[in-house]
Amino acid sequence: MEYYKRFVRRNKDYVHSLESLANGLTWLLPERFSESEIGPEAVTSFLGIITTINEHILDTTPTQIRQVESSSFPLSLCITLLKDLETLVEVAGQQLYGEEKKWNFMAVTEAIKASLRLASFRNSGYKMLLHGGESINDGNDPGDFDSRRNVISKIHHENNSQNLEGRALFALSRFGENARTISEPTWLRRVQHQQAIMDPPSPVAETGSLSDFLSEKGIISGGFFLTGEVMFILRPLVYVLLVRRYGVRSWLPWVASFGVDLVGHGIISAVRHSSNDFRLSNAEKSELKRRKFLWALYLMRDPFFTKYTRQKLDGTQKVLEPVPVVGLLTEKLVELITGAQTRYTYMSGS
Repeated sequence: MEYYKRFVRRNKDYVHSLESLANGLTWLLPERFSESEIGPEAVTSFLGIITTINEHILDTTPTQIRQVESSSFPLSLCITLLKDLETLVEVAGQQLYGEEKKWNFMAVTEAIKASLRLASFRNSGYKMLLHGGESINDGNDPGDFDSRRNVISKIHHENNSQNLEGRALFALSRFGENARTISEPTWLRRVQHQQAIMDPPSPVAETGSLSDFLSEKGIISGGFFLTGEVMFILRPLVYVLLVRRYGVRSWLPWVASFGVDLVGHGIISAVRHSSNDFRLSNAEKSELKRRKFLWALYLMRDPFFTKYTRQKLDGTQKVLEPVPVVGLLTEKLVELITGAQTRYTYMSGS
């Protein structure tokens, strides 16, 4: 295993190229969406697991300065591996037990993912989950240190600018800082940079408890934020349980799931704009945009897809069918979209 780790770390560009090529070729596997074939999905899941393991090896490289989970149990890795396996579980359940009973396996899968995400949410000190818990939210952005230093310098300058002595001290301080940076030899800066890379990261501080979070953010604002985030985590499980009970053709799971998404996102947005205690990082702002973008998947879920989206796709295909090359590509694209739509895991946004 150590040999494989060294190989991946030394040839990461080559490994990434092979992974991209292999994952792209899986879409060309014959009968991928026909009769719930297990073989092609098993190949896809296997490649996904290999990719995830390789990314984990690169993330844990000793020379990489990356945030690591304080828990010895890699929850983010487990969530990613489970997502790599969920389509295979769906296909195997459908082929072996039928369309209706496959939702039992999907319910178990979503329950496990929800449990892992809730645990990750708690371990992170109740920070917003990034990419469904697959990425670690350290609450910081690159350049935050420089920004804080500039703000402190500005405040210090404003406080001392009212007298001549203060202005002189501020100018002398800035001159000394710039002179130190310029006068440092290149070899010394290189050694310092290398030392910073090689030194082990400092231990991650223990995350606060729920009471600490509520006391810091406020009971009302903190409580609403927790509610919105928990709604986002539990939404896929709610959808699957309703589909298992009422069927995929029912509007109730579709409307209920969309409603949970809208309400949860609305709560977090309201807390964000109404409370000064919730200042989101750039990564968290991007996460909110990503969640809104996932709402487009509701166009691909039944019964909306069968009633509306499928008709639009068929109409577009008929219009472009006489056009050479374009018509053939459109037909293939519609075939892929229609086939992917039959898989819950492709359109779940979970």
